[in-house]
Amino acid sequence: MFIGRKQELQFLEDKYNSKGGQLIVLYGRRRVGKTETLREFCKNKPHIFYSCREISDKLQLRSFSEKLLREKIPAASYVKEFADWETAFRNITELPYGDNKKLLIIDEFPYMCKNNESIPSILQNLWDELLKDENVMIILCGSAMSFIEKELLAEKNPLYGRATGIYKMEAMGFYDAVQFFPDYTDKEKIIAYSILGGIPHYLAQFDPAMSLDDNIKKNILTKGCILYSEVEFILRQELRETPLYNSIIEAVALGNTKLNDISTKSLIDDTSKTSVYLKNLIELQIVEREFSVNNGTKERANNNRGLYRLTDNFFRFWYAFVFTNISELEGGDVDGVFEYAIKPQLHEFAAFGFEDVCREYTREMQKDNKLPFRYKRMGRWWGKTTVRRKDTIEVKETEIDLLAISEKSDKYLVGECKFKGKPFSYSEYLDTIAKLSPQKEKAEFYYYLFSESGFDEKIIAEAEKTDRIRLITIEDIVTR
Repeated sequence: MFIGRKQELQFLEDKYNSKGGQLIVLYGRRRVGKTETLREFCKNKPHIFYSCREISDKLQLRSFSEKLLREKIPAASYVKEFADWETAFRNITELPYGDNKKLLIIDEFPYMCKNNESIPSILQNLWDELLKDENVMIILCGSAMSFIEKELLAEKNPLYGRATGIYKMEAMGFYDAVQFFPDYTDKEKIIAYSILGGIPHYLAQFDPAMSLDDNIKKNILTKGCILYSEVEFILRQELRETPLYNSIIEAVALGNTKLNDISTKSLIDDTSKTSVYLKNLIELQIVEREFSVNNGTKERANNNRGLYRLTDNFFRFWYAFVFTNISELEGGDVDGVFEYAIKPQLHEFAAFGFEDVCREYTREMQKDNKLPFRYKRMGRWWGKTTVRRKDTIEVKETEIDLLAISEKSDKYLVGECKFKGKPFSYSEYLDTIAKLSPQKEKAEFYYYLFSESGFDEKIIAEAEKTDRIRLITIEDIVTR
C-alpha cells in the first residue's frame, strides 16, 4: 500500500495536466521514496519507466531503445536499436498514447550521463527544437544530489533554464510516517518515528502487527536484516574513507554539536579537515548545520557558528546503539543489547525526536490558521538570556525548544517539550516563562507547553486564566 506523498503527487499531476512540453527534474537522497512515488504517479497512465543502470553507454542506449521500441512506435518496424541518443529521444514524440501526455520517466538519470556527458546537450537541443512544443512529459530522476544541483541544474549546464519543474524530495514528516504503524499507541508512534525518521524504505521494514520492542530486535538489531547493514551500505555507496566518516557521525550522534568537539571526539587534529567531511555529509542530507532561529545572514555565513546535528533519525539511532554494540550483535546477543543498552535509554533518546514532532505540529497549526499569530521564523533558539535560579533571575546561556517569531518581532510563541514519564512540573513552567524577559516589554508572548504525561495542577490552573498558555498532550499532537 502506498502511503503519503500527496504534495509530490499533486505537483506531478498538475504538470501532467499542463499544456505543452514538461521537463521535470525530481531528486532527493537515497531511500527517500522517489521511485515509489513516480510509480504511483504513473498508475493508469500510458508511460515508459526506464531505470538507468551503471553500464556502458552502448548498453544503456540498447536497453533504452528496447524499452522505447516495445511501445510499438513506427520505428519498431524498421530497427531493433537506435543508432544514437538523439534519434532515440526524438522518437518519444511517436509514442502511441493518443491525447494523453507522452510520459517518459528516466530513473537514476545520473547513471545515463556518467558514461556520456553529451546527453544533457542532446536533450537541450531537442527540447529547444522540438519537445517543448509537443505533448510530452519527461521526468529526470536521481539520487546523486551533488551532480543534479551542481552540474545538471547549474547555470553552465545545457539544461539550465529548460526544466519546467524542479522538485527536491525530502523525508516524510511525522504525520505521513506514522501511517506505517496505525495501531501503535501515540507514545509508540513518537518513539518509532524517533528511531526511523521519515524515510519510507526504513519505515516499511517495521511490521505494524509486531510490537515496537520486537520490531527493534528483529528488524534493526538482528544480523542479516536490511536495517542492520543499511548505514554502512549507504556510506560505502556515497563516500570513501568510511572509518573517518563513521567516527564523525558517531560523534554527532552522541551529542557533540560544535566543530571543535566533533574533531576532538573523532581524533581529527585539523578542524578544517573535519569541516570538509561535514560538508560532504551535509550534501548527502545525513548532517545539517543548525542555527538559532534568531540568527541572520551574517551569522549563518560564519563557518564557526551553528550546531551540527544528524538529519536522519535512523542514522542517529544506529550510531547510538548499533555501532557502539556491533561486537555483541555480530555474536547474536540481540536480547542482551536491547535489554541493557537500548531499553533503559530509549525514552530519553526519543525526547530529541519529540521536539521535531512538536515543531512539525506547530507548522501544521500555522497551515490550518490555528496559531495566535502568523510567525515568520520558527525553530530552536539558543543564546544568553534571563533564566530562573531558585527565586532569582540571572542572565545565562540557555536553550528554547521551539521559538516562533512574527514578522515584526512583536509576537513570540515559546514552546517547551517534555517527553518523560511524569507530568510537566510547575517549576519547569516557571523556568520556561522566565526566559527572554527583556523582550516582553515590547512584544506579546504566548506559551505552548508540550507534554507526554500531562501537567501539574498549578499549570492547568494558570492556563485556565489566559489564552496565552496552551497545554498540548501527545494525543493532541498525534490526532490534531
